Amino acid sequence: MAIGRRAPLPGLIHHTDRGSQYASHAYQGLLKEHGMTCSMSGKGECLDNAVAERFFGSLKREWTSHRYYDTRQEARDDIIEYIAMFYNSNRKHSYLGYVSPNEYEEFDLVA
Repeated sequence: MAIGRRAPLPGLIHHTDRGSQYASHAYQGLLKEHGMTCSMSGKGECLDNAVAERFFGSLKREWTSHRYYDTRQEARDDIIEYIAMFYNSNRKHSYLGYVSPNEYEEFDLVA
């Protein structure tokens, strides 16, 4: 999980769909342990989580649709590389005013 790599500040809101893995006591405890607040989409409301839905669409379209993996670990490593080396650092996001998430985070820290 990104908590170990990012060390988010207390009060961060973690928004998900209503998947059972996110509602589990173990997952909720992990969020609480790191001072994070859980937010979940309304039942049947895909637009509540539009940013995450858009991410998975981009991941499939830009990265995984033309790749084949021999193992889960190979797929995991490749997707982490996509997120760290392209999606967060280079890819411009209309939702963030056409800057990368890393650039947006820097603006937020300076402001």
